[in-house]
Amino acid sequence: MHRTTTPPSSAGSPRSPRQLALGVLMPGFNGATAPDWLLDAAAEGLGSVMLVAQNAPDIATTRALTDAVHAAGPVLITVDEEGGDVSRLQAASGSALPGAGALGAADDLDLTERAGAALGALVWAAGIDLDLAPVLDVASEPTNPVIGVRSYGSDADQVSRHGVAFLAGLHAGGVAGCAKHFPGHGATTTDSHLELPRLDISEQVLADRDLPPFEAAAAAGLDAVMTGHLHIPALGPKPASLEPAVTALARRLPGGEDRVIVTDALDMQAVSLADADGIGAACVRALQAGADLLCLGTTGGRDDVAIFEAAAEAIVGGLARGELAAEALERSIARVRTLQQRIAGYRAAAPELGPAEAEAAVAEVGLQAARAAVRVARGDVRLAGGGPPVLVDLRRRYNQATGRVAPGFANALADRAPDAQVVLAGAVDAPPLAEVLTGLGEGPVLALTREPLADVREQQDLSLLLARRPDAVVIHGGTADGAPAADRLVLAHGVGRANADAVLRLVLGS
Repeated sequence: MHRTTTPPSSAGSPRSPRQLALGVLMPGFNGATAPDWLLDAAAEGLGSVMLVAQNAPDIATTRALTDAVHAAGPVLITVDEEGGDVSRLQAASGSALPGAGALGAADDLDLTERAGAALGALVWAAGIDLDLAPVLDVASEPTNPVIGVRSYGSDADQVSRHGVAFLAGLHAGGVAGCAKHFPGHGATTTDSHLELPRLDISEQVLADRDLPPFEAAAAAGLDAVMTGHLHIPALGPKPASLEPAVTALARRLPGGEDRVIVTDALDMQAVSLADADGIGAACVRALQAGADLLCLGTTGGRDDVAIFEAAAEAIVGGLARGELAAEALERSIARVRTLQQRIAGYRAAAPELGPAEAEAAVAEVGLQAARAAVRVARGDVRLAGGGPPVLVDLRRRYNQATGRVAPGFANALADRAPDAQVVLAGAVDAPPLAEVLTGLGEGPVLALTREPLADVREQQDLSLLLARRPDAVVIHGGTADGAPAADRLVLAHGVGRANADAVLRLVLGS
């Protein structure tokens, strides 16, 4: 049973403070079915909701969930689905679509657009309206711990071209796209999930290097933009997601006055203490800066109702104290409603695919893209005989956006070589690597890396492994600029399932 709710105000009738607060919120929630509190909020006028992997175990289950939410109220349903290393709809198996880094490496705009269209159709098959992609950060810093192969590359023009192509694909698939992380997160060296990155650059460097992809996408019909949690002193004293000057910069993009501005997750340590009170305060500050939708982040292991209510109460309190203007929140809600009308237009022009058909389409284009992207950087990487292969996964530093040990390579290897062994050498409870290497025997060894330049311990482990087994084939899942020195080196441009399948086809033979 749902509690009695107050429906959203009709046209011309002012919304209550709570309705205004709900209209700018994008909460997360626990589980794969819609909880009563979420359905009640939808009936009251909730603006949006974000799905993550725990909400989406499979496409059919996700569609039942989203149909229930849409039936309760006109909620904009979003998902953080980039393909590649960041996948929520195919989290268990690993994405069948390689991420932006692989698409940039293949450098085929038609392929990128087809990838966007296939992913868009999958997102729509799940009943989701807005994909929080493409990533338009320029990966100019090889030691960046959070962007890396989520970007199309280190060149602004390349990121611009592929971002526009991917956005066109999403539209063709029937969904809207949200570019991130404005005004550009690619040059940072810290993870904003854990602390606030500081980027000491001039406005001119920002304009020349980081803004062009967002300008190109905006001119091509970008639907929404996500502001990032990074501090650029040249633009103001606050994190970009809470900085009025950054919001003003986003509004100056082509079509920016009508475009929805979404914050990155406000539970991230860069802007809050990740507790309910901290998130509530961050909500008020983001609205003061001019944001339209407030992403509250994931709620795994936390009280989703407490976080949601704390955010709503903080906004209602801000309205009561005059810290927030009702008129500004009304404009934000109107922007979201306009976006929903655009999405209806995309869907009217796009074929709707069933779950199986949509997943097959993603797999087909994903295989093409991953094979086009994989590169042999050095040496003969084909494994000879000598017994079942061993994959030593050296990834150590936890990445809040992508996870530390995404299962794509382990799953793909198990399918191709059921007798293969997988060693999670970077796991917290793993034995010392020297002991692991002693017990490996003489079979062929694959070493998987992601960021040895940024993570000293990952590089130390790789050096030890290569000293013991110089014949090991190193598979690098990070950026080409961040690849380690090795005699036998393959560049996978990601660690998703599609990347893994393409690499193992090359290394093990088809």
